[in-house]
Amino acid sequence: MARRYLVLSVIAFGAYSLVAPLLKIAMETIPSTMAVFLSNVVMFSLLAAALVYARTSPIPYLTHPKLPHIIAWGVVLAIGLLAYYRALALGPISVVVPIYGLFIAVSSGIGVVAFGESVTRRKIAGVGMAILAIVLMSI
Repeated sequence: MARRYLVLSVIAFGAYSLVAPLLKIAMETIPSTMAVFLSNVVMFSLLAAALVYARTSPIPYLTHPKLPHIIAWGVVLAIGLLAYYRALALGPISVVVPIYGLFIAVSSGIGVVAFGESVTRRKIAGVGMAILAIVLMSI
């Protein structure tokens, strides 16, 4: 179970790989802002069901000292989703998704700088190649 995060990462990768194609199809006739709203209503409903199933209440977390971080995350998530959905509505998946995917390299850098995560030549080369791949796919 120590590597459970790897299994969950693969599940997340598989599920998230379907997001852009499904959105692109839906936004042929549904405005991007409405697509963000409706998809997040579905997500919120599923998350609420998961909390009920786990018998977990969000109430104790409403006064948690880290709540401002969650609020900030919600704001940047909303901005990111609105921009991402609109970009998908306007442009090709093959360009929008790789540019959006640059968040992986930036988040990795933040992990190293802000959280002291280890950095190796291999990781630097990997991020460099990922950035190069994204640039090549987007032009």
